Amino acid sequence: MSDLQAETTEVLQALVRFNTVNPPGNERPAMEYLEAYLREAGFFTELLGAHDSRPNLVATLDSGEPGPAIVYLGHVDTVLADPEDWTFDPWSGEISGNHLWGRGALDMKSQVAAEAVAAASLAREGWRPARGALKLVFVVDEETGGALGARWLTEQHPDKVRCDFLLNEGGGAWFEYGGRRLYGLCCGEKSVIRFEITARGAAGHASLPRAGDNALLKLAPVLSRLATRQPGFDLIDGSRALLDGLGENPADPARAMQHILQDAPALAVMVEPMLGVTLAPTMAHASDKVNVIPARARLRVDCRVPPGLGEDVAVTRLHEVLGDVAEGLEIEITESQYANVSTPSGLLMEAIEHWVKAQDPDASIVPVLLPGFSDSSWFRTAFPDVVAYGFFPQRHQSLLEIAPLVHNADERIDVRDVGFATEFFVDMARTLLH
Repeated sequence: MSDLQAETTEVLQALVRFNTVNPPGNERPAMEYLEAYLREAGFFTELLGAHDSRPNLVATLDSGEPGPAIVYLGHVDTVLADPEDWTFDPWSGEISGNHLWGRGALDMKSQVAAEAVAAASLAREGWRPARGALKLVFVVDEETGGALGARWLTEQHPDKVRCDFLLNEGGGAWFEYGGRRLYGLCCGEKSVIRFEITARGAAGHASLPRAGDNALLKLAPVLSRLATRQPGFDLIDGSRALLDGLGENPADPARAMQHILQDAPALAVMVEPMLGVTLAPTMAHASDKVNVIPARARLRVDCRVPPGLGEDVAVTRLHEVLGDVAEGLEIEITESQYANVSTPSGLLMEAIEHWVKAQDPDASIVPVLLPGFSDSSWFRTAFPDVVAYGFFPQRHQSLLEIAPLVHNADERIDVRDVGFATEFFVDMARTLLH
């Protein structure tokens, strides 16, 4: 085990043992631990937050000379965990075999640990940026939208987190397709546009089913269509680059998906949402009493839209899927949160490609889109010229092994990948800030 791997594993264990389930978050103890660790290494550190119990950490190593600023971004809050569902306690940081177990081991305390140890090791050995600055920005509240974290920082303290390059979560795990080994580099996230679909009828006593007009039954065809129909494809530059990187024809996404479904069905589950709008019914409500036929029934639909596309595309695709069953229903957009994308080319892309080739000569980088939302979007919104990628390289645990563990029981990471990623962040700082 290398010194970097051992130290990063130790820091990750410490971070996992802080219970930062959000809500309520309670991230301060974890942030104070990271602040002390980085301050001792030579970083200038600040805790900044809208609430005292939930501060964000900004740690800076500045050259004092004009030049690019690179941000290593990460969040320390996690989703919930029920210890009864886990092999090991989710806040134990238990190591079994090559794996470290615990909530946040993948999402994303491992990347926070790797970024922190990489930066601290550089600072301790006397390295300083020749120009520009290295900034570590560790935030709260990502799991519930970032209102107290990345969004708050970029809106309230933009000068402290302004950057030219940013590395965050969303990519880096390897997968195979067409006999090739590929690492996904996340260039953007999908926007969130949520719908509420309402059906109306007439109330009645449940003992007389035909006496009323059951609004809930009117949603059954809607659920059936959402379950059995898929919206058409809406490709953007990033998804075209993805298909091209997979060796498929971006001009014919339907045939491309047929190939992927046939050759790699598990991979297709993750690729298909990157190629267009997705529609997922997630919440329903009708009568407040079991013996009352509902006069109104509501269905909430979570819709994700490729970056750069808007509500008009979402509405068009929803009606395409529902067809004639939408007649007589009320459809309302209840929430819109727009994401964005960085171009998959330029200095940062080249640096990552060069590093991957040096470490894994037979592998290649392929651009991907994150089907969900990440804090990178807040930075792209605040700083339109920033190049923000999601990349945390992992060569031992594959994408198909990792994906089912995120937000699930028995979340765990191969500690060899922890060391591998730390080496990446060391080399990126040296490369971009020479």
